[in-house]
Parts: sequence; C-alpha cells; structure tokens
Amino acid sequence: MEFIAVVIAIVAFIFARKAINRSQELNARLALLEASLATGARPSLPPSDASVAPPIVPETTADSERPAPVPPPLPVSGRYEEKAADAAPETPVAQPPQTAPGLEERLGTRWVVWIGGLTLALGGVFLVKYSIEAGLLGPGVRVLLGALFALALLVTGEVARRKESLSAIAPLPIANIPAILTAAGTAVAFATVYAAYALYGFLSPPVAFVLLGAVALGTLAAALLHGPALAGLGVVGAFVTPVLVSSDKPDYWALYIYIAIVTAAAFGLARIRLWRWLAVTTIVFGAFWMLFDIARPHTLGPQAFDIIASFALSALLVVAGFMFGPPAEQGRVEPVSSISLGVFLFGAAVLVLINNHADPAMIVFTLLVAATFAIAWRADSATGTVGAAAVLVFAVFAEWAIRANPDLAVAPGGPMPGIGPRADDGSISMHLTTAAGFAAAFGAAGFLAQGRSVSAIIPVIWAAAGVFTPLALLVALYARIAHLDRSIPFAIIAIALAGAFAAATEILTKREARPGQMIATALFATGTLAALALAFTFALEKGWLTIALALMSLGTAWISMKRPIPFLRALAAVLAGIVVLRVGYEPRIAGNDVGTTPIFNWLLLGYGIPAASFWLGSIFLRRRGDDAPLRSVEAAAILFTVLLAFTEIRHYINSGDIYSRSSSLIEIGLQVCVALAMAIGLERLRVRTGSVIHNIGALLLTWFAGLAIVLGLFGIANPLMRSIEIAGPFFNPLILGYAIPAILALLLSYAVAGRRVAAYANTIAAAALVLALAWITLEIRRLYHGPFLNSFRTFDAEQYTYSVAWLVFGVVLLGIGLLLPSQRARLASAVMIAVTILKVFLIDMSNLTGAYRAFSFIGLGLVLVAIGWLYQRILFRQTKTPPAINSPAA
Repeated sequence: MEFIAVVIAIVAFIFARKAINRSQELNARLALLEASLATGARPSLPPSDASVAPPIVPETTADSERPAPVPPPLPVSGRYEEKAADAAPETPVAQPPQTAPGLEERLGTRWVVWIGGLTLALGGVFLVKYSIEAGLLGPGVRVLLGALFALALLVTGEVARRKESLSAIAPLPIANIPAILTAAGTAVAFATVYAAYALYGFLSPPVAFVLLGAVALGTLAAALLHGPALAGLGVVGAFVTPVLVSSDKPDYWALYIYIAIVTAAAFGLARIRLWRWLAVTTIVFGAFWMLFDIARPHTLGPQAFDIIASFALSALLVVAGFMFGPPAEQGRVEPVSSISLGVFLFGAAVLVLINNHADPAMIVFTLLVAATFAIAWRADSATGTVGAAAVLVFAVFAEWAIRANPDLAVAPGGPMPGIGPRADDGSISMHLTTAAGFAAAFGAAGFLAQGRSVSAIIPVIWAAAGVFTPLALLVALYARIAHLDRSIPFAIIAIALAGAFAAATEILTKREARPGQMIATALFATGTLAALALAFTFALEKGWLTIALALMSLGTAWISMKRPIPFLRALAAVLAGIVVLRVGYEPRIAGNDVGTTPIFNWLLLGYGIPAASFWLGSIFLRRRGDDAPLRSVEAAAILFTVLLAFTEIRHYINSGDIYSRSSSLIEIGLQVCVALAMAIGLERLRVRTGSVIHNIGALLLTWFAGLAIVLGLFGIANPLMRSIEIAGPFFNPLILGYAIPAILALLLSYAVAGRRVAAYANTIAAAALVLALAWITLEIRRLYHGPFLNSFRTFDAEQYTYSVAWLVFGVVLLGIGLLLPSQRARLASAVMIAVTILKVFLIDMSNLTGAYRAFSFIGLGLVLVAIGWLYQRILFRQTKTPPAINSPAA
C-alpha cells in the first residue's frame, strides 16, 4: 500500500507538471491573440504540438483587407477642447467569448493538482509509518525527515508562487498549485511538531505550544499570498493547538494571551483580504475558548482579559465603518459587525453570572456595555448589538433578583479590597449604581439617537432599547429589594420614568418627520403607559392592578385619538387582553377578600371599572376607524359587562361564593333576564355603530338566554320536576323565572323585527309566548298545591282554572292585537285559543266531571263566538276595501 501511494504521488506530480506547461502555453497564445485584436494585424502564433489546433481566421479579399479611410478630426480649440475630448467615446476592445472548461481541462488543471497535493501529504505519512514499522529509522531521524519534508514542500510552494508571479500572462482559472503545496507543507510541519511532543516526548509542553502556534501563525501569514484555503487551515490549526498540548498545571494567562494573538492575526488577515467568513470562523472559535473552563474558580482575571481583548479586536478590525474595519454602508445594520460584539458581550454577562455577580465581573460587563454604546453610536453597522446589550443587562439583573441566597452575590475567595463581605453591602450598592447608570444611558441614548440616521431601523433599535431597559431594570430591582410587595418609593420612581417617556413622546411628536420617528414615538408612548402601569402595580394591592391596567387601556385609546400613532391602538387592545387574562386567572379579582356585601363589593370595582373603561375606550378608538384593536376592546367591554352582572348575581344568591355548584331558579331567571336585556341593548347599539362585535355579542347573548331557558328554567330549575320551594302566592321566584323573561323576550323580538330574518324574530316571540304560558300555569298550580309544585295530582277545579286562564290570556292577546294593531299579537292569540281548544277536547272532556266539564265547554263556546263577532265587526270591517263609486254595490 505504501509503494502504491508513492507511485500515485509520482504520477500525479508528472501530470501536474504537464498541466502547468500546457497552461503557460495557452496563456501565451491568448496574450498574442489579444494583442493582434487590439492592433488589427493578423496574429503570428508560436509553434505548438499537433494537439493544439490553430485558430480559424475568416477568408478576406483584397478590398476587405484594405483599411477604410478615416476622416480627419475637426479642429477643436478654446474652452471647448476639453469637453470634446471628454465626450469622445473610447473604442471598446473586443473580448473573446469565454467558454466553460471541458472535462479534459477540469481533470488536467484542477482535479489532478488537488489529488496530487493530498497524495503528497499521504505519501509523507505512509513513508513515516513504513519506517516505523520496519525499524529503519529512529525517532529523532523520523522527526528530522518530517521537518525536512515539510520544509521542502514549503520551499517548492514558494518557488512555484514566485515563478507564477514573474509571468505577465494572466492565469487561467486552474487550481492554485503553490497554495496546495504550501498547505501540504504546513500540515506536515504541524504533524511533525505534534509527533515530537506527543509520541516521542522530545518537546516540553511550553516548547510544543510555541512551535505549534508558530506554525499556525505562519500558515495565516502565508495565506496573504496563497489564498483562503490556507487561511482556513491556519485558523483551525491555531485554535486547535491548545487542545493538543495538555498540562497538569494549565496556565490560563498564557492560554488567553495566545488566543488573543491568534485572534488578532486572524482578524487582521480577514480585514486585509476582506474575508468575512474568516472573521466569523474566528469568532466561533473565540467564543469556544471564551466559555472554556469559565466555571473554574480563580480564572476571573484571565477570562476577563480574553473577553476584553477579543471585544477590542472585534471593534478595531471587524466592525464595518469603525476604526480599521472594512467600509460600511450608511444606515445598515451589518450582521457580522453586530454579532462579533454581541458574542463577547454575552461572554461578559456569563462571566458575571458564573462568578456570582462579583464586582470585578460587573465592572468588566459595564465597561463592555459602555464600549458597545460608543461603537454603535459611531458605526450604524453595530447597532444590532445595542438590542443584545439591553437583553443581557436585563438578564444579569433578573438573575440577581431571583437568587434565593444573597450570599451568592459575594465574589469567590472572599471579599476584595474595598468590597463588603455581605451581599447587601457592596453588591447591592454596586448593582443599584450600575442599574441607575444603565437606565439613564439607555434612555438618553434612545432619545438622542432619533433623527441621526438615514435608515429607519437604526433609531427604532435605539428607541426600543431605551424604553425596554429602564422598565426591565425597575422591575428587577423591585423584585430584588421590595420582594414584590407594596412599595411607594418604587411607585414614585415609575411615575418619574413615565413622565420622562411622556416628555420624549411629546418632543418627538412635534419634530419634523424623520426615518423611523413614528415607530420610535410609539415606543416612547408605550413606555409611558407601561411605567404608569408599573406605578399602579407597585403602589396598589388586591385587584387594583386589574383596574389600573384597564384604565391604562382607556388612557392609551385617548392618547391615540389625540396623537394618531397606529401602534397605540394595538397597545390599547393588548392591555385589554392582559386584563382579560388576569381575570381568567382569578375571577374574584381580589381573591378571598372579595367581600360578602351584595353589589357593593370587589366585583363591582374589578369588573365595573374595566367595563366602563373599555366602553369609553371603544368610543375613542371608533373615532378613527373600525379595525382589529377596536373590535378587541369592544369584545372586552361586552365580556366584562356580562361578567359583572353574572358574578354579582352568583355572589348575591350564594352568599359571596361565586364558585358554588348550585343553581337556583332565581339565579337562572336573573341570568336570563340580564342576557335578554343586554341582547336588546346590543341590538339597538349595532344599528347605530354597525359593529360586527356588537352584532355577534347580541347573537351570543340571545343564544345563551335560549339555552338557559331550555336547560335551566324548563330543566334543572323547573319546579314541576324538582322539589323547589316557591314562597308566596304571587310575588315569588316565578316572576323572575318566567314572567319578566317573557316580557324581555317579547321586547327583543320587536327589536330584531325587520332587521334580521323573520324566522329569528318569530322564534324569539314564540319563546316569549311559551314563557308567559308557563308563568300563568305555574302560578295557578301554586294556588292549588302550595310552595312545592312537583306533585303528580291535579284537581278538577285546577284543570278548569287552566282552561279559563289560557282562554283569557288568548283573549287579552287578541285585544292587544286589535288595539295596537299588531298581527303578531293576533297570531299569538290564535295559538293560545287553539291550544285551549285542544286542551278542552282532549283533557277536560275525559278528566273533568259534572259541572266543571259543562262550564268548560260552555265558556269556550261563548268565547269563540265572541271572537268571531270581533273579527267580523271590527277587524275585517276596518280593513275591507270600499266598493267603487260606479259599481252596482255602491
């Protein structure tokens, strides 16, 4: 196998040499052809072998070979001479068409070279392996031969590079033979040094570390001349070197100094050659070494040095448009620039968390955040790091706030000079000072950055960070110091912050429009409302937070009416959604302290004030159009109004326990009455507003009332089916359960008449008739059976009373229909009389005896005759069309 590898290496070298000679010959012929096209003369091609065909020249005649006469140029003088010279177009030089390389060219100029380089490296490895297995050479000779072989490859690559550079012929797109030879040489050199250290023990760890680093750095330097492939090999080798060289007593200072040197070399090469991929690769390896053993004690100093050095090198060489970085486009956030700073800023935040918020780590983190501000202020390309800095600042302080053991805030190894040993001594003072500085810096920068950029994204990022960071820090400090309890000082700070945001909003509103200004203004307005909400949260207890958020939604809607910022409308809807979620979590608003007083309890405040706020807010929002935020607030208003009524009913009926599983006739009747009354109101309101939410709300409430009537009043709370006490002969729960719902259903049917389909209104009217009939029937049964109506016995007088009452009810409906006049009332009367007729013939005839049966039929007959007389003499006499004047009837 080793012999075959050597043969393949020799054959590949021969093919590579032949490919080089062939490419040089083709370059010479191409240069002569370009020169002949430029002068117009026929090219004189050099001799070549038969494998290269001469170029085809079109046949020409004597006349065509004679050049056309060129007219003499017009004289140009005076001040027009320069303009004429500038205006004269240059004759473009004809370029030969470029064709894609064929299979033979790709095999001979590219693949053979790459395979040859790989084979050379493998040949060296196999040769060393063979010498070891055969025992021909000792370890020292093997290492020496490996070093000589690496040196030979490097020298050959450099000679080949210089030979190519001495030629003035433009190279064809072939494989870079000098780069491949140099890469193979560096790989062999790297393997030789590592073998001398790891296999034979010739080198101590420090010496091996230095030699491997030198090889890697030399590879990076050679990449300036040999291209990106060698740069990738060098950067990988440089960052892998510390992994290969191990020690029982690692020196972290030496490690991170070496990492800083490699990072500087890689960033410098990436900057000179504008290889952003190399910068990204270096950042990835740098992040790995930044987090390597970061949790080990007593490494804070070296790791801080590594983070600061990497951050500084990124700022100097990677950030576009800053110091020595590449050129940048104005107003554009460049991803590599922002990521390069953000990665090492993240490392500083991790350093703070790992070291338990030690003051030195906090100082490093604060310095890097300040440096981020300065860099992003000068270079728009790094503005993305500002957002990352805001999130990391909040993460650091949030982690500090939720620590259960405050002693963890002390730096490992005991207190440092000037730092108190207790967590509430130096650490809290340091965090409070740092938090105040961060809040002021982010807020001021977010405001001052407005109008500085030609792009909208730059001021928006600054404004978002300037609003988010102070609010987030205030919440973190409140949780850490006040332990989420009521705190007036924090409420005052929140109010002051709201005032600052409000002033910024007002100033930006009055400024001339600039890119991103509207969004930034909306962000500051949002910060104002959020700070006020926090003030209410810090100062109030129980359900006052729900009320405060609802009032914030109202205030947002009012501000959106005065300052037409689109985001404010969405914010009002978001706040309303938060209130809905809050109520879903605890429907009692104030928990167990809701109170037992009917009506005037926490439910009235917790539901009533938000409902009023949402109704008024929807009025404000509707003045500027009908959109999704308006519909959300309207839905919240309807929901809270319904919840207010229903929870107050349950609170009253169940003595303050709204979670009671029982449902009485009075409770269901009241809920049906409320649902029908609200449906009537929404039906009237939707006619004025045309709101789809009012329309849907009216339908839902009507359907709810219908289900409650069927399942509740005629089901679980039906006194005929269950043992339910009905106290009092007339003024009793039957009025709330059946009489008042019947009246409300009748009014609802008139409210929807002509505005919805006829079947919908007729169904509601039929429900009203059924409820009224049920109330009459149940009241009669109450007279005969007392408080409990679920007896299976029925008296003859009771049956006769049913017939008389139903007949009277039908006559009353007929009278109403004739007086108003109302066809619907007359049809209801007809239904009632038909039901009475059926009852008399089907029930009274078989069940009644004696005088009751006779009087039942006599009374029914008289009423029917009277009804017929009324229809003939009153109704149809009024509606009959008079005859024509000239007709015989007239």
